[in-house]
Amino acid sequence: MIVTTEYIDLPLPGNPMRMFVAAPNVPGQFPGIWCYSDIFQLTPPMLRFCIRLAGYGFIAVAPEIYRRIEPPGTAIPFDDAGRTRGLDDAQKTPVAHFDADCRSGLDWLAQHPKVAPGKIGAMGFCIGGHLAFRAALQPDVRAAACWYGTGIHNGKLGQDADAGSLGRVNEIRGELLMIFGERDPHVPSDAREIVNRALKSSGVRYETRLFPAEHAFARDEGPRFDPESTDQAFAATISLFRRTFPS
Repeated sequence: MIVTTEYIDLPLPGNPMRMFVAAPNVPGQFPGIWCYSDIFQLTPPMLRFCIRLAGYGFIAVAPEIYRRIEPPGTAIPFDDAGRTRGLDDAQKTPVAHFDADCRSGLDWLAQHPKVAPGKIGAMGFCIGGHLAFRAALQPDVRAAACWYGTGIHNGKLGQDADAGSLGRVNEIRGELLMIFGERDPHVPSDAREIVNRALKSSGVRYETRLFPAEHAFARDEGPRFDPESTDQAFAATISLFRRTFPS
């Protein structure tokens, strides 16, 4: 499916929230997916993922998560200085700001003329995997794919030492897909087990997929990119969304 792309600035207090929007270039309405980046914001790998997702029949919308800190249009480089900058930006951002921007974005997505009513999901990578998990706390998010989400097991997110995300798992009404790399030092086996136990005891509908890969294995730039694991995880993500949002 051919797609169209554009940037849209959502007016909010302080700086606007710039969003990359990829949509099928055909008539009709489609499920809307709120897509979170890693700490580097809207880099080429993130944009390519959104375009690919839109090509499967979804409206993919990715916000700049550091809109209060970085100027609109800032994509942070994949180098040591960029990693430090992205982590610093995260540590300056309280979870309340992430949550408020999520709610604003979901409200915008629900009003998009090409988004089918009641069909909203979320996904994200790394810090964005944790943000997608928190998006699933919103009652209108019916499915979320969390790719190697950091800090879910211990609550660390942004400025907050413990955002309490896992403790709120009973609020989740949709289905979760938890994607991890077995060689991920940021989410090792004990951390994955903490998440798994909490999800299992909560009764939330979820699936965990573990791949023989490292952290950020889906980023198609750099030495950790694993094409096969990425394709399999992407297929699982598409399966989740198509099962949740049948045509």
